[in-house]
Amino acid sequence: MFQTLRRSSERLHLGRRLLTRAAILSLVAAFPPSALLAHGYKAGAISIAHPWSRQTAPGQTVGGGFLVAANASDKEDRLVSVTSPAAAEVQLHSMSMDGGVMRMRHVTGGLPVQAHGKLELKPGGFHVMFIGLKAPLKLGAKIPATLTFTRAGKVKVEFAVEPISSTGPAAAPALDHSHAGH
Repeated sequence: MFQTLRRSSERLHLGRRLLTRAAILSLVAAFPPSALLAHGYKAGAISIAHPWSRQTAPGQTVGGGFLVAANASDKEDRLVSVTSPAAAEVQLHSMSMDGGVMRMRHVTGGLPVQAHGKLELKPGGFHVMFIGLKAPLKLGAKIPATLTFTRAGKVKVEFAVEPISSTGPAAAPALDHSHAGH
């Protein structure tokens, strides 16, 4: 009788382990790895998807920041400034090629986020420029920053530092509202 109870207990334990594994596998299947790694923020009608930056070399004093801002409102909003304790100054920049020469310009007056539209800050286009870095941007680090919009107000975000060779965030730019209200 004792062996029968022991076998029943072992089967029950095995059944629970298999059920737990099945539950974990179904959760992983429901949420692809990119969605699990993505980070996003929300303020008012503005959603910010996966702010990221590239790692910098020792002694490098500037770095770029990238993100996608989506506006769910019927009214245009505008990203007017960015601040960060990681740099002496932070500016919004444009980048363009002119006769084979890369030109970066400080954008004054901010960047529009059209009603029901998106503003993409990406390599080779509009981006955040961290000037006077206080330390190199290290792979895997999070760089705190505050984005200021005319309508949505201030949004605290963290730029995830990706490898220097990155052309986009490691995670898909899925919007996650876990930081709503920041």
